[in-house]
Amino acid sequence: MKKVCIIGTGYVGLVTGACLADMKNRVICVDNDAEKVKMLRRGKVPIYEPGLDEIIRRNAAAGRLTFTTSIAAGVRASEIVFIAVSTPPKADGTADLTAVALVAREVAESMDGYRLIVDKSTVPVKTGEKVEETIRRYNRKNVDFDVASNPEFLREGSAIGDTMAPDRIVIGVSSKRAAKILKEIYAPLKAPIIVTDIKSAEIIKHASNSFLAMKISFANALAQICELAGANVMQVVEGMGLDRRIGKAFLNAGIGYGGSCFPKDVAAFIKISGELGYDFELLKIVEQINVAQRVRFVKKIEETLWIVKNKTIGVLGLAFKPNTDDMRSAPSIDIIAALQREGASIRAYDPQAMGVARKVLKGVAFCKGPYEAARGCDAVLVVTEWDEFRRLNLDRLRSVMSHPIVIDGRNIYDPAVMEEKGFIYKSVGR
Repeated sequence: MKKVCIIGTGYVGLVTGACLADMKNRVICVDNDAEKVKMLRRGKVPIYEPGLDEIIRRNAAAGRLTFTTSIAAGVRASEIVFIAVSTPPKADGTADLTAVALVAREVAESMDGYRLIVDKSTVPVKTGEKVEETIRRYNRKNVDFDVASNPEFLREGSAIGDTMAPDRIVIGVSSKRAAKILKEIYAPLKAPIIVTDIKSAEIIKHASNSFLAMKISFANALAQICELAGANVMQVVEGMGLDRRIGKAFLNAGIGYGGSCFPKDVAAFIKISGELGYDFELLKIVEQINVAQRVRFVKKIEETLWIVKNKTIGVLGLAFKPNTDDMRSAPSIDIIAALQREGASIRAYDPQAMGVARKVLKGVAFCKGPYEAARGCDAVLVVTEWDEFRRLNLDRLRSVMSHPIVIDGRNIYDPAVMEEKGFIYKSVGR
């Protein structure tokens, strides 16, 4: 059993802390938001992630998982300190490392013996050097320490499984001692452990997310070609994905990627590469395709409805992907805003993101279910591919709409079935 401190109870920190506690470690999670800490102590989870609330309650009851606002208390009670604070993008695309720097200083001032400080946040290459420099500067008791990088590869909606059964674990270290400690803590997972230098580990995270974003944008570029040629993009990517060298994951054409990782990490990697002297033109195109895909979707709506002004449009799905309530960089935000600028009225429903959506979407009628969102609508848009929408009673859906028009940004329905049911149906790349 290891004694672990997780600083930052955002998405990464909370999932990591809960899972490490479930692996029988003693974990203290630290956050400077006192209200959030109170909520977590009561067993209330501030984010939606399937299975997370149960793991937190179970390990809190067992005494393995506690929450505090004190970094000093967390550091002094632990051997390993994970930094999992937010690194939001600045206007120029670089990561704002203010929180990382402040935490590193306070960790240094709180250490009373050897500590392994691990960057879990997504940070640009060479951040480990800055963290080490900061800790050395404010390490008043001159105690021994190591710095390491341990990037996360969690997908929202499946984060528990990704943590407990990962494809690989990456640890970037500069000492055998740090490698030994991290290997021990992750040994129960029986996953491949890749040991690298710290800079390589930092790049692995950005390179991985950027490559996956590139696959999505490639599929979306293919969708445009398929529409022009009269082909079916879903059949094309199926034929590609069965090639083991390519793989079928992240080859789904739609309205582009969103969320907290891909947009931020692609922009950051472009900036990082530029600062190192390399113009990453390929990733710039990946970004452009992603933005353009939302514009094209709105154009498809305009072409189908002819006049958008004074039309009522139902939106099914608001979160950037299913099984999460995350609205960060969600395509729904841009799509709804564009339609509202043209004078459309919006009715919307999402199984989990309604609470968050109310804070970022104005002038939207939020509904209690998909059929209520579709009632009286001139068209319904599928924006997030929740399983609930795949299982809709299409006859009922058609009966509540003013006009049976469905514009599917996620290709969840069979065009032949939709035509048979009497819908005017538009999708992406088909």
